Amino acid sequence: MSTKINVTVNGVQYSHFVEPRLLLVSYLRDVLHLTGTHVGCDTSNCGACTIHVNGKATKCCTLLAVQADGCNITTIEGLSNNGELHPLQEGFNECHGLQCGFCTPGMIMTAADLLQHNPQPSEADIRHALDGNFCRCTGYHNIVKSVQYAAQKMKEKEVVH
Repeated sequence: MSTKINVTVNGVQYSHFVEPRLLLVSYLRDVLHLTGTHVGCDTSNCGACTIHVNGKATKCCTLLAVQADGCNITTIEGLSNNGELHPLQEGFNECHGLQCGFCTPGMIMTAADLLQHNPQPSEADIRHALDGNFCRCTGYHNIVKSVQYAAQKMKEKEVVH
């Protein structure tokens, strides 16, 4: 028996009938074809599946799609604005915050939540916020630099406007 859900993903409204057991990450990847959100551990331990649900960083590999009914969702694809990279996406590129790239979308979405609540985080703040996201490649140094880059870039944009 399918259940109807209505969600807004990256500013676009969707309505689908889904199986009650369908995970939100599978809905995003398999139904909406938004494959930027990765499946790493299926237990919400690694953070690769982090998205924003109603503005809050959420690991979606253990969240059912039906639980997101009525929610506003942002994925990594929704961070860029009219083809312009979000400062975090730019920072990960400029500061070499990725290697294999598998954890990168989740790291960026977690960092975006941090910067929304703390626009000028310390290194310790960044490391604490990213504590639930695992990277097996980088050692986190360049990831932290990437978030610091983005925070500075966002501060500069704020001053300009």
